[in-house]
Amino acid sequence: MRTLWYGLGLIALGLGIVGIALPVVPTVPFLLLAAAAFARSSPRLERRIMNHPTYGPPVRAWRERGAISRLAKIWATLAMACGVGFSLFLGMPLWVVVTQAMICTAIGAYVVTRPEY
Repeated sequence: MRTLWYGLGLIALGLGIVGIALPVVPTVPFLLLAAAAFARSSPRLERRIMNHPTYGPPVRAWRERGAISRLAKIWATLAMACGVGFSLFLGMPLWVVVTQAMICTAIGAYVVTRPEY
């Protein structure tokens, strides 16, 4: 089981690293997943994520208080709104756009109501 957690941690870490270079891919959520997986498989790698000077603070803030920075809230909300708008622009079926909008609204409400750090 430890090997599965380790593998999941490596995949999530890889996706987080991709997110550093590609603005469309989020970084911190993948690092949160990687830290959680490494907590069950490699405490050393978990510590490296938690102590990283740039990405450690948001991971620690989420773990300790469920907090998200104001800038991250703004970007997440804006990205979801743009995604729904882009689907509408592409002429996706209305039921797809409405479903997407409802899901994004629920996720956006959750993100916005988290404490800030």
